Amino acid sequence: QLQASGGGLAQAGGSLRLSCAPSGRFFSFVVMGWYRQAPGKQRELVAEVTDSGDTLYEDPVKGRFTISRDNAENTVYLQMSHLKPEDTAVYYCNARTTRSWLGTNSYWGPGTQVTVSS
Repeated sequence: QLQASGGGLAQAGGSLRLSCAPSGRFFSFVVMGWYRQAPGKQRELVAEVTDSGDTLYEDPVKGRFTISRDNAENTVYLQMSHLKPEDTAVYYCNARTTRSWLGTNSYWGPGTQVTVSS
């Protein structure tokens, strides 16, 4: 299981840092990333990073969020800066064993709440 931490309350323009790591022994993940789900909306990708360092960001967070990972610890981080109220959501960590979703082993964390006040 994946364990996430670092969520909470921030003011608009502020910063938060999320981290996620597996509890127990896991094989290496090729892709680790963060998704979020706001009330009444579908879960959406925020950013993901491969074990070789390739990153992908969705447009709403480009230039504000930075994803990184520690391959040795199978840990992924999300540094969120210049936060906006529309970033308010439950953030979910995801890790999978292949680049493609097809045939992969995928794992989700339980979610951590991020609330940004205006």
